[in-house]
Amino acid sequence: MRRAFYSGASLPVNDVLASIFLQLRISERSGRGDPKIVGRYGKDSIKIEKNRIIVTIPFEKIEVNKFIVSNKVSNKVNGTKEKIISAIRNNPNVTINQLMVITGLSEPGVKKNLKQLKYSGIIARIGANKNGYW
Repeated sequence: MRRAFYSGASLPVNDVLASIFLQLRISERSGRGDPKIVGRYGKDSIKIEKNRIIVTIPFEKIEVNKFIVSNKVSNKVNGTKEKIISAIRNNPNVTINQLMVITGLSEPGVKKNLKQLKYSGIIARIGANKNGYW
């Protein structure tokens, strides 16, 4: 059983609920993530008990070297872009609405500045628009 689990053979406990989550795009197909987790974090990251499975994924905070970033962007940014970069450094999950408040720009203005920063390679968006981060 455990060997099959680690290779991705996983069956949902509640087929109806699993189907609903899949249709709502809250989850992916059952079992695809298990081999990825084991491959990245090892079998010790998953503890299989009688009535539950506990997955422990270590949190690794990414430290940004501000000196390197500031040297890279010094000739390419204005005050508004500096505010955006600073906001992203302080909160990688900052939203466009929050950036609008911070910069005083409209939504199109913030999006234009973000697009320019992304095009210059100064920032990058990781993940989807709604649940990703900078």
